[in-house]
Amino acid sequence: MELHEIRYFLAVCRTLNFTRAAEQCHVSQPALTRAIQKIEGELGGLLFSRERGNTHLTELGRLMQPHLEEVMARTQAARDTAFRFLRLESAHLRLGVMCTISPMRFVGFLNRFRADHPGIELTLSESVPPRLAESLVRGEIDVAVMAQPGAYDDGLRAEPLYRERFVLACPTGHPFERRNIVAMRDMDGQIYLQRVNCEFRDQLRERCEAAGAHIVRSYRSEREDWIQTMVAAGMGVCFIPEFSATHPGLVLRRVEEPEVTREICVVTVAGRRWSAPLASFVTAIRRYQWPTADSGDLARRADGTAASPAAEG
Repeated sequence: MELHEIRYFLAVCRTLNFTRAAEQCHVSQPALTRAIQKIEGELGGLLFSRERGNTHLTELGRLMQPHLEEVMARTQAARDTAFRFLRLESAHLRLGVMCTISPMRFVGFLNRFRADHPGIELTLSESVPPRLAESLVRGEIDVAVMAQPGAYDDGLRAEPLYRERFVLACPTGHPFERRNIVAMRDMDGQIYLQRVNCEFRDQLRERCEAAGAHIVRSYRSEREDWIQTMVAAGMGVCFIPEFSATHPGLVLRRVEEPEVTREICVVTVAGRRWSAPLASFVTAIRRYQWPTADSGDLARRADGTAASPAAEG
């Protein structure tokens, strides 16, 4: 049976009058009568008993009324939910973020987005680029913020947001602390702590080898905080993105000859239609003015005087 037929049935239940029910439903009485007869044919029995001046529900009609009222109530609830979703009053968005992107970098944007779109509930999940790409294709997340050394798959659409340099992190008192810039060749013989989730780890190793620097690998970890804590404890050095949240006691120095950068992108599935929340998110992140960093920022952070997250907004 069709929803409009159920609506006609419930109108007759309320009025117990086919003429008034037809008027309320804005249809002719014959059309309403045919709809009721069609439902009766599908259910196999009469829903109403029509006598002169006395229309009332049959036993089957009374049995069916609460079930069909529930159908209409659920239908209306679905419509209300869709309406709120499209108006961004009650919407959900699943965002995947590359695990090597510092949350400090995104506080300003997320604060701004929440203020402009209070009805969108954002769920963040963290992973490495290959898994984020897979989750996008499978529909497990709606959008991702990530970077990778090579080109993205044809099925993905990547739009650049900002560039980020890799810098060297070393402990206080390390010889690199007295320098403003560290060349790749200077890494020769350094004890290196490897960040397992760094998507550029192979490229950084190749740049070191090309410069004639042979590093000594010591510890590997998926945990950024563990690696940084070990660096601060004097157990070695590592490359980290310049906008990373840094552990107290780290000294950050620019890396040149050559400089290594990564491009942070907002990534969606090519050709897939965007929901209203996703369209709002992509528009907002495109327009956001991402703050830049310079050597002065690295010096301040090395002194433990990093800018607050609010300043990045």
